Parts: sequence; C-alpha cells; structure tokens
Amino acid sequence: MSLEILAPAGSYEAALAAVRCGADAVYLGSKFLNARRNAANFDGQQLRDIVCYAHERGVKIYLTLNIMVLESELPQAVQAVQLAADIGVDAVIVQDLAVAALVRRCCPSLRLHASTQMSIHNLSGVRQLEKLGFSRVVLARELSAKEVSFIAQNTSMELEVFVHGALCMCVSGQCYLSAMLGERSGNRGLCAQPCRLPFFAKEPGRHNLSLKDLSLIPRLRELESLGVTSAKIEGRMKRPEYIAAAVRAAKQAAAKEEIDLEPLEAVFSRSGFTDGYWEGHLGAQMFGIRQKEDVLAASSQVLKELARLYDRETPLVPLTMEFFARSQEPMRLILRDTAGHESAVSGEIPQLAREHPTTSQRAQQNLSKLGGTPYFITEARVQVQDGLMLPASQLNSLRRQAVEQLSALRQKAPPSAGAVNLDPCWLQGHPVSSPPSLRARFSSLRQLEDLTGSQRESLERMILPAQCLTPQRVRELPDAHKLMAAIPRAVFEGEAALLEHLKGLRTAGVRYALCQNLGALTLAQQAGLIPCGGFGLNAANSVSASQLARLGFAELTLSFESPLSQLGRIESPIPCGILAYGRLPLMLMRNCPVKIETGCKECKARGQLCDRKGIHFPVECPKNTGGEAFPWASGAVELLNSRPLYLADRLGELNQFDFLTLYFTRETPEEASRIVEEYVHSGHRENITRGLYYRNLL
Repeated sequence: MSLEILAPAGSYEAALAAVRCGADAVYLGSKFLNARRNAANFDGQQLRDIVCYAHERGVKIYLTLNIMVLESELPQAVQAVQLAADIGVDAVIVQDLAVAALVRRCCPSLRLHASTQMSIHNLSGVRQLEKLGFSRVVLARELSAKEVSFIAQNTSMELEVFVHGALCMCVSGQCYLSAMLGERSGNRGLCAQPCRLPFFAKEPGRHNLSLKDLSLIPRLRELESLGVTSAKIEGRMKRPEYIAAAVRAAKQAAAKEEIDLEPLEAVFSRSGFTDGYWEGHLGAQMFGIRQKEDVLAASSQVLKELARLYDRETPLVPLTMEFFARSQEPMRLILRDTAGHESAVSGEIPQLAREHPTTSQRAQQNLSKLGGTPYFITEARVQVQDGLMLPASQLNSLRRQAVEQLSALRQKAPPSAGAVNLDPCWLQGHPVSSPPSLRARFSSLRQLEDLTGSQRESLERMILPAQCLTPQRVRELPDAHKLMAAIPRAVFEGEAALLEHLKGLRTAGVRYALCQNLGALTLAQQAGLIPCGGFGLNAANSVSASQLARLGFAELTLSFESPLSQLGRIESPIPCGILAYGRLPLMLMRNCPVKIETGCKECKARGQLCDRKGIHFPVECPKNTGGEAFPWASGAVELLNSRPLYLADRLGELNQFDFLTLYFTRETPEEASRIVEEYVHSGHRENITRGLYYRNLL
C-alpha cells in the first residue's frame, strides 16, 4: 500500500481543492462534534454531496467526530453517527469513547480512526486501541522518527502522522488553557489559541508557547519506509489555496519529484518550518510566530497562481473501454474502473455508410473524449465493422450515458446502518455515597510530613507519582494500603522499565494506579495494579464512563473541563469523582517553555511563565518529582494555572460525586496539611478559582 496523502477541508471549496490536486483522502467535519467548530464545515446535504463527489473520483472521506461530548450532547452524538453511516463515509475520527461505542452499535463495519486528541503516544496506547477495534491511530505530533518506527514494528494497526501544518505546544487532547482562560475549549473544537500570545520566563514579549509550523513533506518516503500508512496535512481552518499547495507538495514528495515549498510557505508559515520532534532535536529553534513578513509573503498573485491548481476538473480515475458496432446490432459501450464497477449501455443500430465509413480509430477518438469528467481511458478495445456510419451525436450520447451510469455506481453509498438508541444498560449508575470521600494527590512524599494522624485517616487514597515511590519507601509507610501510583501523563520512552517499576511497587503492596490515558491502562493491567481513570481521559458523559468501566477502570475522575451541572447528571457503573482543589494542569508539553529561555540550571525545576497581563503560571518539571532518575518519567512538563481551584466552601454542592481529589503541586507540607483540614471541616479562601465548574463552557 502506497502512502496515503490525507488533506483537510473546512469548506466545500477546500474539499474541491484537495480532491482536484490529488489527495487520496480528505478529512472534514459536520457542523457539530468536531475539533474545528470555527471552520465553515458541512451540513447534512453538503456532506452527502462531497462524499458522492469524492467517491466518484476515487477519494476517501473521513468524518471528524473528535470532541469531548458532554452529557446533554449524547442524543446529538447519536444523530451524527447515524448520518455518518447513512451517507457512506469511509471512516470516522473520534476522541470520545462514547462516540466509538455508538459507531460500533450503529454500524460495526464503519472504520474507526483514533484522533490525535486521544493522546496516543506510545505502543501501550496503540495496543489498547487494537483491543477496542480501531483500525487506525493518529499518533501524537511529539513523536520522533525512532519512536514511530518502534510502534510500527510492533503493531499491525494503520498509523497516521501529521506531516504539515500548525504545531500545538501541548500534547493534543491535554490542553485546557483556552477553556480556562476564555471558556473556549480546544477539546471541544473552539480553541482561541491563547498560546500564540506572549508568554515569557524573563524577557517580556517572547512567545514561549508558540511553535513554528511542522513540515515533514520532504521526508514522506522515509515515513513510508518506516511503516506509516497516512501522511496527514493539518489545516481545516486554512483557505483552499493552502490546501492546494500542501497537497501538490506532498504528491511531489511521494513521487520523488522536486518539491516546491515556497508557495506553501508564502500562503502560511510561522517563521518557517520545523521538523524538531521528528528529528528528536527539541529547543528554541522550534519556536516561531506569525510575523509581518510572513503575512506579506502571501501576495494576491501567489494565491491566484495556486487557485489555478483546482479551478477545473482533474482526470483522476483510470478506465478501460470496450466498444462494438456491428451491422444489424445495437452499438454497445462498456466502461470499467479498477474498483470493479462496470457500466454497459446500448445505442442505436448503425446504418450503412454512403461515402465515409466510421473507422475503429475514429470511434475510439470520439469515445475517449472525457474532458470535464474525472475519468481517463488507459486501455481501449474498439471494434467497428467495415462499411458502417456512426454519427458523432450517437457516440457522444453513448459516452454520456456510460459515464453517468458509472458515476452513479461509484457514488452509491453502502446499505444504511441500523438505528441506535442510548441503551439504558449503558446508563445504569451505582449508588452514590454521601458525602463524597476525600483523597489527595501529592507531588512528593515530603508533602505528607505535616499531615496529622486524623488528616491521614481522613484520606481514602494518597496518590503519588510513580517515580516518587520505591518498594522500600512503600514498605516504610504506615498507610501504604492507601497508596495509588500515578503513572506519568506522557511516557515517550522506557515503557519496559516503567512496567518493571510498577511490578515492583505492586509486590511491595501498592494496589492502585492512576491512569491518564489508554497507554497507562495497558501498563497498569500488565503490572497487576487496579487501574483508576484520571482527568486526562476527558470523560464527561455516561456512555464514556460505561466504556471505560468495560475496559477495566475501577473508578474515574471526570474531566474538569465540564460544568458541574453536566457532570452531576452522569450515570456510571463505577465510582466517579472530580478534582476539587489545586493548580490545574493546563498544558502537557514535551518542549519546555522555560528551558528554551533560561536553561535548566537557573530554573531548578521551579520555573514559571508570565503572560502579557503580568499573571504568572508555574511550570511543573519532572525533576521536581524525582523524574530525572527515570527516562520514562522525564518526558513532559506541565503548565499550571495561576490560581488554585478551591471548593472547600461549597462541599454541600458536591454530594453527587463519590470522591473529591486534592491536587497538590507546589504546596509546602504545612500548606498541604492546612488545605486537607479545610476540606475536612469546610474552609474559605480568597484569590482562588472555581475552574470551569460554574462557567459556560463552549
């Protein structure tokens, strides 16, 4: 299988540009439930039209249903899935396991692609998707060529890799910055891109959260050799000229032709392009912003030239043709494509020629005139008996009929899928105890030092980063039975070593593991630990909770990116809770935004960024939690919110949850003790945030 060139489309014109410039597949979204809700997108009829148009030309359509679904949106998700099945898209790209479950119920034959929003960045995550029946995974953009190669060598699943376009600072699916600052959720398709604004460690005006655009287009042959299935171009918010330029460059690279990236850079770039993640070279050279000269480069002349690439029909579909004309028999024309479709039409009985008989060569020339259609003839067998006259009008009519019949066959959608309802068995909840139990996530063992005996007793679970725990330390703790080992949110390397570490903790008495993604679930299960779902799973509805329970999660921390009015309605077969205190992690980053400016020596794992308003956001480094000793724990840093979430004065409003988690990061042991006390006896504080729990999330 040759490398698929996969193009974005946020509008009908962009889809035309992608198809006519030679994309093998196009991904696009409906008006709802997709991660680019600000694009024009497609309504129901437009979706049907573009699917027919693309299929007629041999191009696949993948529909994006890749946002976190709120509880109230489940009926809408059902409708979206049924529409996708009815119109015959080739696959759906999903983030939420609820949508995946609806697809399996509605149309089991419809292919599932795991969105990059699922944060799949290692082999453990890919293997979990295999069990779930996914056929393809869109890998995280942060992976290197070596890491992608390792995954490819150990899975049969199709791998899709981003090869060009905007590069987010945060691991996709783990960014809450836009939602927290402006109620516009990136996980729900409305990112306002606050990361492109100034953020700096020391020097005002720097843009330490803004990366250059990615471009691996010159490396497409390398990707194919590693086992990558699909080369994905980013840009559903971009104009059609950008799509045309990107697809053309990718086609040139795939065909080993000379690549012209200048028009592509002129249409859109941020200080040029980067391949830093792919090469494994992180650092300041990967960062850039949209500058004045970048804007000026996108001249109207460049746009006009690029528009010519898709201003007319491109013959994309090869056909074979057979034609027979015999005396006293109707003329017969047969067209066949490589997909097995065949159209056969009959015409009038030819007349005897009076002067100039029609030759086989002339008939073939006439019948091969397929201009204005997506077809071209590669092989023809034409037999015209001598002495016959075949009027051009009759040949033209036959050709039109055959082409129309073939197009109808190619456009035909598969049989309509069955109806699906929100099965009540998915939504059966469990009895919720009141009030909710209390637990705490600590960043180090030191934060436990000032807890009193009664405070430790009040905590149902004590969660610590796995790198903070050793078998010896576990055995020394008097309440080790309460311990939960938090698997790092990003494990780019060292999975085997991490697995052995977790097995050692299990032998020492640790029973539970906090899992923030599907890869962590695999590792926890292999280590014999009881997996508990974290906020990074972005679960915000009943069907997702049910699906995670089926995978083996014993409990679930719901997304903090949802209002309490939505979370409180969730019916779950397993206990569910929320984060109730702490500086919420807003971004998960493989490229440290502090290191690029000050270096590690000056930072000492206590870095922070300042925005244009003078607000400070701590940057949590793995070195602060003992991660420097373990390669598997040092893969990513976290940007924390400027103010802590605080709900100790609203505990009476949280009785619908099974547990509340206090999320300690930079608190001193004394502060941690005081906050636990406030949640035991109801406290009050100033300079805090309620997060998104009482806000209108878009």
